[in-house]
Amino acid sequence: MKTRVHVVIAGRVQGVFFRARTAENADELGLTGWVKNTPDGNVEAVFEGEEGAVDEMLAWCHRGPSLAKVIKVVATPEPFTGEFTEFSIRFR
Repeated sequence: MKTRVHVVIAGRVQGVFFRARTAENADELGLTGWVKNTPDGNVEAVFEGEEGAVDEMLAWCHRGPSLAKVIKVVATPEPFTGEFTEFSIRFR
């Protein structure tokens, strides 16, 4: 079953390769969507794909890359749209 989730990750998540590793993991899991840094120091992402792969990605977001210190992950389910063709890093 295809699903979509909007995620905000808080903690030491900028300047620690969080976006790059998120994109690598999403690609490996066959997910589409995007990830970006936010002005308030968080990382925000949207993941679309098979439910099991999205769940795996969410579990990874709670850990992040080795230099990250994740304090909080807020995941909000959204209706699947299929609007993305790939996973990308956004800069705005």
